[in-house]
Amino acid sequence: MDKETLLKKFGKNLKIERIKKDLTQEGLAEIMGVSQNYIASIECGKANMSLAKVLELSQHLKIPIEKLLDFTN
Repeated sequence: MDKETLLKKFGKNLKIERIKKDLTQEGLAEIMGVSQNYIASIECGKANMSLAKVLELSQHLKIPIEKLLDFTN
């Protein structure tokens, strides 16, 4: 798997989990202390998120980190 594919799959996972929690990009951005543009870039696969931020994200969404890092689909 190349970097572009990995980022797109991660972004898709994030979007799915965000929507399940009934959060907008703006709402998630506020919770995370980042901009809405950053969340949009992650979901589009255009930006990379550090592992520390991925862990923080999973904690804010109250989901196992593995849900965000599952690239089998």
